[in-house]
Amino acid sequence: EDVAKIETLVKADEEVAGDQAKAAQAIKDECDENLAEAMPIMDAALAALDTLSPGDITVVKAMKNPPKGVKMVMEAICVMKDVKPDRIPDPEGTGKMVEDYWGPSKRVLGDMKLLEGLKTFDKDNIPPRVIKYIQDRFLSNPEFDPDKVKAASTAAEGLCRWIIAICKYDKVAKVVAPKKVALAKAEEEYNTAMAALEVKRAELRTVQERFAKLQQTLVENNSRFMRLQNEADLCSKKLQRADELIKGLGGEQTRWSATAKELGERYFTLTGDILIASGVVAYLGPFTQSFRSHQIQEWVAQVKSYNIVCADDFSLAAIMGEPVEIRAWIIFGLPSDSFSVENAIIVRNSRRYPLMI
Repeated sequence: EDVAKIETLVKADEEVAGDQAKAAQAIKDECDENLAEAMPIMDAALAALDTLSPGDITVVKAMKNPPKGVKMVMEAICVMKDVKPDRIPDPEGTGKMVEDYWGPSKRVLGDMKLLEGLKTFDKDNIPPRVIKYIQDRFLSNPEFDPDKVKAASTAAEGLCRWIIAICKYDKVAKVVAPKKVALAKAEEEYNTAMAALEVKRAELRTVQERFAKLQQTLVENNSRFMRLQNEADLCSKKLQRADELIKGLGGEQTRWSATAKELGERYFTLTGDILIASGVVAYLGPFTQSFRSHQIQEWVAQVKSYNIVCADDFSLAAIMGEPVEIRAWIIFGLPSDSFSVENAIIVRNSRRYPLMI
């Protein structure tokens, strides 16, 4: 339940983050679309700067009385670079002090890194007053035209194109600037949402890992339960078979009880029985069945007279015979009468060949 709940929350946050990412991308695409209008112009201006060489700059710097177009372009460069003009007496003889940009222009032209500085110019942070001054003083002047300036100087032409491109770029940049702020805000919100989402994803992974372990434990316990259940079923079947076996052997209980009683009695009379059996094996082999029976009865009475306990119904087969062995003898041809069986027992237990009838 916790896993499903967290998965639902994470999925909802992922959808929100996805919407924020789409919104940020839409703003970025709009910014790129606006900038795409100015970038070709800017690229062309930079390409124009690439065509200029230090020699072209030196030619302009060496001009004693530069054409009006050249002075106008250099004044625009000085304004764009925020270079202050010199104050000199009015060349027209009015006696007033006027602002002159040619002196500062020559100093700017004397900078060996002028072209490099223009290429890396911070075009995204131009003060509005600078742009307004250039637009009012130069861009509105029909003479501020690269094609017209070209007649006076190729270097001035490239610089003029650069000024125009920078102003066009600034116009687009001012439209894009609020969108960039909105983009930064959208990206910040997206990053914040993603950070929170990652926390929840980590929590989800932890819960999923714990859930996986619980599932594994459940599988192991189910397997153990099935194994124990199978063992219980097997034990139940064994108990059932044992019960059936005990019931089946119930009829043997009487026989076993009688056998136990008989063995107990034989154990009690064992001494006398062995004594008589020894006499039978040693001495009664040559005699007939009737003589043996008569002699055994006398020995039983004699043994009892000495207070030695023995069986009243003494039987050599019962004392010294093995039922399985006797059965085997009969199978192999021994007559089954008691006399023949006794003879076989005598032969089996004699150290020397006995004299037999």
